[in-house]
Amino acid sequence: MAHDTATTSIATGIIVVKTGILVLGGLITYFSWKAYRKTGTGALRALALGFGIVTLGALLGGTMDFILGVNLATGILIDAILTFVGFAVITYSLYAD
Repeated sequence: MAHDTATTSIATGIIVVKTGILVLGGLITYFSWKAYRKTGTGALRALALGFGIVTLGALLGGTMDFILGVNLATGILIDAILTFVGFAVITYSLYAD
């Protein structure tokens, strides 16, 4: 019984944190995209894309095991890959003209 309670608490914690990441990441992506639309700057477009990828990775990585039954390690790998790609795009955006 204690194992079930701990597992439920961890699952609830993951859902809460991933929801927070989705909300904050979505807001950062939205405001970056809005700034890009206002200025037309390619760097801001890349910044919005990078944050969108990182946010998508967090969402997919956190929900793949719950929704699709993918094992946790695969979900973490998907999250890590998309975070890596997103950070690469964000880094590019900091050097783009």
